[in-house]
Amino acid sequence: MELKEVVREKYGEAALRVRLGGSSCCGAAAALENCCDPITSNLYDATQTGSLPEDAVLASLGCGNPTALAELKAGETVLDLGSGGGIDVLLSARRVGPAGKAYGLDMTDEMLSLARDNQLRAGVDNVEFLKGEIEHIPLPDSSVDVIISNCVINLSGDKDRVMREAFRVLKPGGRFAVSDVVTRGEVPADVRKNMLLWVGCIAGALDDYQYVAKLAKAL
Repeated sequence: MELKEVVREKYGEAALRVRLGGSSCCGAAAALENCCDPITSNLYDATQTGSLPEDAVLASLGCGNPTALAELKAGETVLDLGSGGGIDVLLSARRVGPAGKAYGLDMTDEMLSLARDNQLRAGVDNVEFLKGEIEHIPLPDSSVDVIISNCVINLSGDKDRVMREAFRVLKPGGRFAVSDVVTRGEVPADVRKNMLLWVGCIAGALDDYQYVAKLAKAL
């Protein structure tokens, strides 16, 4: 619970910085110095972001572009785990069209407020932002065609639960397309214990083979 509250606090602060005209991103530098890591910059091209509210782009905390991984189709239902300011939800909603739907799930009130404002500015109707935790997804079984996530699962202290919940809500034959931080080799114990490095997407990162193993176990 201590980890979860630290994550909630820091990402709430990130949303408020965007409100004040700043920007925010993932990475140790962002967590420790409130500045952006160049590795996480310029993840979306202008054809994607040109029609989005500026705050949705500035609030992107990701380490990749999961909407580029997922082959979304008209009429599908998409769920973004840890949706932040809503950039991936809004992009997904446009790709699935009016017959589809995009859900964003986030536990931070400030981010949810920012995302809903971005939705209004974007004029996108087929979107719903839900308050909740990715370890306890507030949707019924087999209700989602595609799950996306952008640099969020590594923030959880119970990744096995996250994976089980993801596959619970996915429909048979559904797809799981996420961008996340993984490691190659051991992470030092002092790094694992550093709360700010958890928020910065470093301390909670799994080794790549561990990530794959947890996915396989959850199937």
